[in-house]
Amino acid sequence: MIKVVKFGGSSLANAEQFKKVKDIIKSDSSRRFVVPSAPGKRFSADTKVTDMLYACYKLAEEDSDFDDTLKAIHDRYQEIIDGLSLKASLDDAFETIKKDFKAHAGREYAASRGEYLNGMLMAEYLGFPFLDSAEFIFFNEDGTFDAEKTNATLSKKLAGMQNAVIPGFYGSLPNGRVKTFSRGGSDITGSIVARAVQANLYENWTDVSGCLVTDPRIVENPKVIDVITYRELRELAYMGFNVLHEDAIFPVRTAGIPINIRNTNSPKDPGTLIVENTSRKPGFTITGVAGKKGFTAINVEKDMMNAEIGFGRRLLQAFEDNGISFEHMPSGIDTMTVVVHQTEFEAKEQTVLAEIHKLCNPDSIDISTDIALIAVVGRGMKSNRGVAARIFSALDRASINIRMIDQGSSELNIIIGVSNTDFEDAINVIYHAFVQ
Repeated sequence: MIKVVKFGGSSLANAEQFKKVKDIIKSDSSRRFVVPSAPGKRFSADTKVTDMLYACYKLAEEDSDFDDTLKAIHDRYQEIIDGLSLKASLDDAFETIKKDFKAHAGREYAASRGEYLNGMLMAEYLGFPFLDSAEFIFFNEDGTFDAEKTNATLSKKLAGMQNAVIPGFYGSLPNGRVKTFSRGGSDITGSIVARAVQANLYENWTDVSGCLVTDPRIVENPKVIDVITYRELRELAYMGFNVLHEDAIFPVRTAGIPINIRNTNSPKDPGTLIVENTSRKPGFTITGVAGKKGFTAINVEKDMMNAEIGFGRRLLQAFEDNGISFEHMPSGIDTMTVVVHQTEFEAKEQTVLAEIHKLCNPDSIDISTDIALIAVVGRGMKSNRGVAARIFSALDRASINIRMIDQGSSELNIIIGVSNTDFEDAINVIYHAFVQ
């Protein structure tokens, strides 16, 4: 059994959290490869180390004095070193960082040092070898991730190792310059390492006991999802479900490796298992409810639209030509609706509308604004009758008007559009309609 374990920033914010992490790793000898994030907040008003590094590098870019800011970052790590009674010193590493900041090594280099330094401390604390991710995780010249080169190099390196610490979030470009994933990218690194060692399980340790059915800021104490498929997670992640970086799914999905979301502060909780597929019945008819505010729907009407070849392509071209991506596109016989982010559309709306008239010659165009989209997702929806009816009835009882409906052909999800002002209430009533 081989497990790759990734720990988020809140799990490594201070020495006490480091001790919890060591206990978790040492309690299971199959937890062999460790991917740490940079230290997160120690308390609610605290600042994450990554944000401190960004602020420090901004001063360096401006050729302003950044010694005090860099010292504050050094002090954060020294606090961990002292709390763990380590003999390690990061003085040389900080001298290198100072020199590189003065040489304007790049914002991504600056951000990556949080994980780099934390990885060094974690390796020292655990007694594991440390691998600099810049030497084993590669990006192409255009900034896209080079999955195959990375997998080949990392697989070869880790094949002869019993344990290792590989810091998350960053790798390198062909010229050797440090390149980072998007924020939260340590999740992706953990997934890459799991694929490279052909792990049996990728454990992603954070500060919640798994994926919740819905947002706890909207619904009080929502239930934890015990098992969720990659497809379900992708549908929910698209709508803001953010326990795991959505790009972290791809490396392990191709290798058939499950992900287990666990809580560092409650290590006995089983968490949520993310799998390719499962015969296990879900605890509820729905798996999750998530959503976002701030959409606009452009409804285009034209008689005999269905008989006009290429109409949909031309309609979407008006948005593409203006650099606007569409989110959903529900349609009828003589109507087609394009749903887009409101802020993107407002800046170019008159240009887009003129282009639609030019390309499509519609009978009318209607615009609806301030729409919130809610995704109701679940593999159990396909085998249960009346799911849509329960959703609509619950919203009706709460006097919430449905402004749009879009259901995928897979029957895995239903997208509901409501007014922004009804968003939180709609999430609540849908959750309680299915979860007792």
